Amino acid sequence: MEILKTKVAIIGSGPAGLLLGQLLYKAGIDHILIEQRSAEYVAGRIRAGILEQVSVDLLEEAGVDAELKVKGLPHNGIEILTNGEKYRVDLTKLTGGKQVTVYGQTEVTKDLMLARTQAGLSSFYEAHNVQIHDFYTDQPSVTFGYKDQKFIIQCDFIAGCDGYHGICRASVPKDKIKTFEKVYPFGWLGVLADVPPVADELIYVQSERGFALCSMRSNTRSRYYLQVPLTDKVENWSDEQFWEELKNRLDPESREKLVIGPSIEKSIAPLRSFVTEPMRFGQLFLAGDAAHIVPPTGAKGLNLAASDIAFLSKALIEYYQTGSENGLEHYSENCLKRVWKAERFSWWMTHLLHRFETETEFEHKIKQAELSYILGSEAGQTTLAENYVGLPLQKAG
Repeated sequence: MEILKTKVAIIGSGPAGLLLGQLLYKAGIDHILIEQRSAEYVAGRIRAGILEQVSVDLLEEAGVDAELKVKGLPHNGIEILTNGEKYRVDLTKLTGGKQVTVYGQTEVTKDLMLARTQAGLSSFYEAHNVQIHDFYTDQPSVTFGYKDQKFIIQCDFIAGCDGYHGICRASVPKDKIKTFEKVYPFGWLGVLADVPPVADELIYVQSERGFALCSMRSNTRSRYYLQVPLTDKVENWSDEQFWEELKNRLDPESREKLVIGPSIEKSIAPLRSFVTEPMRFGQLFLAGDAAHIVPPTGAKGLNLAASDIAFLSKALIEYYQTGSENGLEHYSENCLKRVWKAERFSWWMTHLLHRFETETEFEHKIKQAELSYILGSEAGQTTLAENYVGLPLQKAG
């Protein structure tokens, strides 16, 4: 068995793990990244693409924003379609100049992977039998197989960035962890197509037939979603059926502007809300999907992962530069304040815009009245806008 030594072992090479690695590299802190999937698989995953300013700033700090500056699409507002009428929420006006940026998570991942390769940083892709050990002591370690060799990494800290199904959270003793979960009774059928977007800004649709979302990845690539029952199968939806149903949920103007084409990716994603408390276990720190999941309605998943890494990277840098453990001690508290507010917003948006099989006509009318009030009130729109562009990072301690 080959023994390696480093300061931080990062498990998982999604955006959270890659971003943490890049920020530690910029600060001169030695680390090793371990990923069970292949680099090609990681780079090819199709995910969301709305970045809050907090995330954009962090990518700039990491020195990986060159492509983002060129290809990212700044958005100053969103549209909400309800009862056949469209309303525009002016994000920038309502939040004192803030905006969001459309830039796919796939592109963020590729930018971070390229930067890591160019810097020659230590990474093990297609690692197998990854296990973490002794994280409640001051001598944690990670063991794994790579090709035909076995490795042990001795480190100071372990960053668990390996997603909802990863080994890190699963390794925590059951009596040390508490989880909170809500599973929604529907999914999103998503189609990616090389067609121009139907509008310059995202359109969120509340309709009698169910929720829909018109989004984009660029000026020539669009991403559309339909609310569907969890029992639906992707193979039962032809492209023609998808476009026809999307048209049925849109207003006449959007229907006319919609450009259709063959799908280049089609999938159904279940929706859930999930939170782990705490997010630190001895020398193990969970970040991103390993610690929390949000339904995609509020566009918070990638952004919450980025804010976790903002807190964790600063805490680790502070520790190695000054010896202070203040940031590490407050990591979980800092993250969870923002996590729960984002969970609330994502739950609220999901509840407001989707049709639930169990809801009565009275409840549906109440939701429509609530949405009508919000969209007809500057105060209501401001609440929505402040949450959508992202709440500020607030530190404790």
